[in-house]
Amino acid sequence: MSQFQIEKKNTETFEILGALTFKTIDKAALKLCRQKLQFSQQPIVIDLQKITNADSAGLALIIEWIKQAEQQQTPLSFQNIPQQLLALAKLSGFEHRLTTV
Repeated sequence: MSQFQIEKKNTETFEILGALTFKTIDKAALKLCRQKLQFSQQPIVIDLQKITNADSAGLALIIEWIKQAEQQQTPLSFQNIPQQLLALAKLSGFEHRLTTV
């Protein structure tokens, strides 16, 4: 799977599948994110268990989701954060912002 996907698991949980990398995060992917993840004050949980690969572009996308959620006063949390992303977040000093459930 070269492109990542966002699938809705239930009323508040979304699952990310595939790679979150420079190769997969483009304008079309960002448009998909805006369509699927509606930050509207309803809690959102993002399950990252099925991410196959991630780099700093993936972390940047997650940071953007956090910023959007804060702007819209939407409670946002993450499940099953891959070690690869946690390591990148720690290197950048951002691990404290990855709220988990």
